[in-house]
Amino acid sequence: MTIVSPRFRDHSADRAPADRAPAGRIERQSTFGAGGSEPYAQALQSDNNTLYLHGHRADADPGTPPRVSTMHAGRWSADADAIDRSLLAGVAGPLLDIGCGPGRMIQAAMDQGLDALGVDVSPTAVRIALAAGLAVLHQSVFDAIPLEGSWATLLLVDGNIGIGGDPEALLERCAFLLAADGVLVVEVHRDPEHDLAYEGTLHDAAGHTSDAFPWAEIGVSALRRRAARVGLVPVADWTQGGRSFVRLARV
Repeated sequence: MTIVSPRFRDHSADRAPADRAPAGRIERQSTFGAGGSEPYAQALQSDNNTLYLHGHRADADPGTPPRVSTMHAGRWSADADAIDRSLLAGVAGPLLDIGCGPGRMIQAAMDQGLDALGVDVSPTAVRIALAAGLAVLHQSVFDAIPLEGSWATLLLVDGNIGIGGDPEALLERCAFLLAADGVLVVEVHRDPEHDLAYEGTLHDAAGHTSDAFPWAEIGVSALRRRAARVGLVPVADWTQGGRSFVRLARV
């Protein structure tokens, strides 16, 4: 684990064992875009940055073609836009960006005077963020995180509610990380009832393909039901520029 700022010293080891997070339901599997010919890593380092996420449902009939969605990695490497910056309106620090990628939301938070830290499992994304002088950890959110139980704001944007293929396990982990009065901002699927877990592979136009990894997509109504089971409640939801978001707080 690489911690790049003393502001984020890990106090979690000081807690009694009963206060520790319950064992996660996420198994250590391949992560988003990793392995294979590494299309995600290549897209972050080139101008050819259109990616295609192929979703393969385990219960689909054999021969069923995968669902394909288009992702523009260039947006992840660019500066935060007006919609990104609006997500930070009224939030407090310290802020943790889960699946931070190259770090545009960390930079946006810092520009607003917030202490901000990112976590990401991609060594390429972390290297880019570190080179930009941003505070990041190269690890999973399910590993030990500094300031557990003290984060004022958590971000799960750009589809990162899909991390691990189990939104409820991820929400449970976020509830443990949050301060008592903290908030979690989640970007969700535009269909409120959408709730889908699947095995994904990432592809690019040059034919590079990642290893398979678990992923999920969820809309606001489905998220609300899952969040309630782990002690989180929506306090706002909205759509802006074709993107949909939910703000959650601890009960």
